[in-house]
Amino acid sequence: MNLSIKDKLLKNKAILALIALCILISIVSPRFLTISNISNVLTQVSVNAIIAIGMTFVILTGGIDLSVGSILAICGAVSAVIVNSTGSIFLAVTIPIIIGAAIGLFNGFFISKCRLQAFVATLATMTIFRGLTYVYTNGNPVSSLTNTYNNIANAKIGIIPLPVIFTIIITIIAYYFLNKTRFGRHLYAVGGNEDSARLSGIKTIKIKTIVYVVCGAAAGLSGIIATSRIGSASPNAGTGFELDAIASVVIGGTSLLGGEGSVLGTIIGALIIGVLNNGLNLLNVSPFYQQIVKGVVILLAVLADKKSK
Repeated sequence: MNLSIKDKLLKNKAILALIALCILISIVSPRFLTISNISNVLTQVSVNAIIAIGMTFVILTGGIDLSVGSILAICGAVSAVIVNSTGSIFLAVTIPIIIGAAIGLFNGFFISKCRLQAFVATLATMTIFRGLTYVYTNGNPVSSLTNTYNNIANAKIGIIPLPVIFTIIITIIAYYFLNKTRFGRHLYAVGGNEDSARLSGIKTIKIKTIVYVVCGAAAGLSGIIATSRIGSASPNAGTGFELDAIASVVIGGTSLLGGEGSVLGTIIGALIIGVLNNGLNLLNVSPFYQQIVKGVVILLAVLADKKSK
């Protein structure tokens, strides 16, 4: 069935918005298209994009995870302490990701098994794990990290920053699981209609638990990258990151009601948020006004998504 021009535009509205945004910013700020700035934007986007990929799994089931910023903070702090105390990059990477997955399992248990609302459950764990991060670090940043650890986020392969390569790999893996496996089909079914999915034999509790584990692990990895990038783990790290992740997913076309969306759309959404942040910084726009602009963009994205249905 051939799509009309209008349908094609609506289908690709996120990509068109990204292109238009890049053109606009490059006109008003010539620094935008420099190699160093593009590299910086892509590195910054990687942290949010990885969290947003995990968030996509959650939102596709009709859920939400407000705790990802706190998971990022505590995993980043644990990673920094491990590398300072043992010098082991392997342990500093694997243990925080396992911790992030365990926190996701904690969230998933209360949401899927105890049937708590995802918003309430993850709001509680967001507060709990932010508090634990302050306790673990005594409210102080963990710094003086090794050069090898700092290279996780600052090294490049050719001209491509390592975090960008991580993001590409994770995107490919996520795309495969969502589009080429039975798990992915079941996930979309749960998001489309959980009761029907349960009656058809799909283990909805298992699916809903797994997506939070995935989201927690993704936030844990982002915590490592964010800590490596600045060479320090702050107990305040990740504050507000859950909003950027959710915004990336929504702007990318994933329905907050679940059952509809894609990881590729989420990457486009993350790029839009990253380019917008960078453009506003280049134009020396006050951070207070930046919050307003991002809020308006999210609102417009939701309205556009509603009108396209």
